Amino acid sequence: MIRLYAKAVGITIIVIGMGGLLLGNESLFGVLNIDLSEDAIHLVTGAAMAAVGFFARDLRVVRAVVGGLGVVYLLVGIVGIFEPTMFGIIPHGYDTVLDNLIHLTLGVLGIAVGFFLGAQKAPASPAR
Repeated sequence: MIRLYAKAVGITIIVIGMGGLLLGNESLFGVLNIDLSEDAIHLVTGAAMAAVGFFARDLRVVRAVVGGLGVVYLLVGIVGIFEPTMFGIIPHGYDTVLDNLIHLTLGVLGIAVGFFLGAQKAPASPAR
Protein backbone atom coordinates (compact mmCIF):
# COMPACT_ATOMS: atom_id res chain seq x y z
CA MET A 1 0.00 0.00 0.00
CA ILE A 2 2.73 2.48 0.91
CA ARG A 3 4.62 1.74 -2.31
CA LEU A 4 1.47 2.35 -4.33
CA TYR A 5 0.95 5.65 -2.51
CA ALA A 6 4.57 6.70 -3.18
CA LYS A 7 4.29 5.80 -6.87
CA ALA A 8 0.92 7.48 -7.45
CA VAL A 9 1.63 10.64 -5.48
CA GLY A 10 5.19 10.88 -6.81
CA ILE A 11 4.06 10.69 -10.43
CA THR A 12 1.23 13.15 -9.77
CA ILE A 13 3.61 15.67 -8.20
CA ILE A 14 6.04 15.26 -11.14
CA VAL A 15 3.21 15.90 -13.62
CA ILE A 16 2.20 19.02 -11.66
CA GLY A 17 5.82 20.25 -11.74
CA MET A 18 6.15 19.60 -15.48
CA GLY A 19 2.81 21.28 -16.17
CA GLY A 20 3.95 24.28 -14.18
CA LEU A 21 7.16 24.52 -16.18
CA LEU A 22 5.14 24.52 -19.40
CA LEU A 23 2.78 27.22 -18.14
CA GLY A 24 5.52 29.49 -16.80
CA ASN A 25 4.73 31.88 -13.97
CA GLU A 26 1.02 32.06 -14.69
CA SER A 27 -1.73 31.14 -12.29
CA LEU A 28 -3.42 27.89 -13.26
CA PHE A 29 -7.04 28.77 -14.04
CA GLY A 30 -6.68 31.62 -11.56
CA VAL A 31 -6.85 29.05 -8.79
CA LEU A 32 -3.36 27.58 -8.27
CA ASN A 33 -0.04 29.36 -8.03
CA ILE A 34 2.73 28.41 -10.42
CA ASP A 35 6.32 29.56 -9.91
CA LEU A 36 9.57 28.22 -11.32
CA SER A 37 10.96 27.54 -7.84
CA GLU A 38 7.80 25.70 -6.81
CA ASP A 39 7.89 23.64 -10.01
CA ALA A 40 11.49 22.63 -9.33
CA ILE A 41 10.58 21.62 -5.78
CA HIS A 42 7.67 19.56 -7.09
CA LEU A 43 9.94 17.78 -9.56
CA VAL A 44 12.49 16.94 -6.84
CA THR A 45 9.97 15.81 -4.22
CA GLY A 46 7.89 13.91 -6.78
CA ALA A 47 11.00 12.17 -8.12
CA ALA A 48 12.06 11.20 -4.59
CA MET A 49 8.63 9.80 -3.83
CA ALA A 50 8.35 7.91 -7.12
CA ALA A 51 11.91 6.58 -6.86
CA VAL A 52 11.34 4.99 -3.47
CA GLY A 53 7.98 3.67 -4.60
CA PHE A 54 9.47 1.94 -7.62
CA PHE A 55 13.04 1.12 -6.58
CA ALA A 56 13.62 1.08 -2.81
CA ARG A 57 14.04 -2.46 -1.51
CA ASP A 58 13.71 -1.58 2.16
CA LEU A 59 10.20 -0.62 3.24
CA ARG A 60 11.69 1.51 6.03
CA VAL A 61 13.23 3.77 3.37
CA VAL A 62 9.87 4.13 1.64
CA ARG A 63 8.21 4.97 4.96
CA ALA A 64 10.91 7.50 5.84
CA VAL A 65 10.66 9.34 2.51
CA VAL A 66 6.85 9.32 2.38
CA GLY A 67 6.54 10.39 6.02
CA GLY A 68 9.39 12.89 5.80
CA LEU A 69 7.95 14.55 2.71
CA GLY A 70 4.58 14.51 4.47
CA VAL A 71 6.13 16.58 7.27
CA VAL A 72 7.64 18.97 4.71
CA TYR A 73 4.36 19.42 2.84
CA LEU A 74 2.46 19.92 6.10
CA LEU A 75 4.92 22.63 7.15
CA VAL A 76 4.65 24.29 3.72
CA GLY A 77 0.86 24.30 4.06
CA ILE A 78 1.01 25.84 7.53
CA VAL A 79 3.68 28.41 6.68
CA GLY A 80 1.88 29.27 3.41
CA ILE A 81 -1.15 30.41 5.39
CA PHE A 82 0.87 33.00 7.29
CA GLU A 83 3.69 33.74 4.83
CA PRO A 84 2.35 33.23 1.26
CA THR A 85 5.71 33.92 -0.41
CA MET A 86 7.46 31.34 1.79
CA PHE A 87 9.97 34.01 2.84
CA GLY A 88 10.68 34.92 -0.80
CA ILE A 89 11.11 31.39 -2.17
CA ILE A 90 7.76 31.59 -4.00
CA PRO A 91 7.80 35.07 -5.61
CA HIS A 92 4.13 35.18 -6.58
CA GLY A 93 3.02 33.67 -3.29
CA TYR A 94 0.09 31.41 -2.59
CA ASP A 95 -2.80 33.63 -3.58
CA THR A 96 -5.53 31.10 -2.95
CA VAL A 97 -6.53 28.82 -0.12
CA LEU A 98 -6.44 25.85 -2.52
CA ASP A 99 -2.62 25.81 -2.68
CA ASN A 100 -2.42 25.56 1.09
CA LEU A 101 -5.18 22.96 1.30
CA ILE A 102 -3.39 20.74 -1.21
CA HIS A 103 -0.12 21.01 0.72
CA LEU A 104 -1.86 20.38 4.05
CA THR A 105 -3.65 17.34 2.60
CA LEU A 106 -0.43 15.92 1.12
CA GLY A 107 1.23 16.49 4.47
CA VAL A 108 -1.40 14.77 6.57
CA LEU A 109 -1.71 11.85 4.13
CA GLY A 110 2.07 11.45 3.86
CA ILE A 111 2.49 11.40 7.62
CA ALA A 112 -0.41 8.97 8.07
CA VAL A 113 0.75 6.60 5.34
CA GLY A 114 4.45 6.89 6.06
CA PHE A 115 4.47 6.73 9.82
CA PHE A 116 1.22 5.13 10.96
CA LEU A 117 -0.57 3.06 8.31
CA GLY A 118 0.50 -0.54 8.59
CA ALA A 119 3.43 0.39 10.82
CA GLN A 120 2.47 -2.17 13.44
CA LYS A 121 4.48 -5.35 13.33
CA ALA A 122 2.70 -8.51 12.34
CA PRO A 123 1.90 -10.70 15.32
CA ALA A 124 4.53 -13.25 16.12
CA SER A 125 3.78 -16.73 14.92
CA PRO A 126 3.03 -19.21 17.67
CA ALA A 127 5.94 -21.32 18.83
CA ARG A 128 5.88 -24.97 17.88
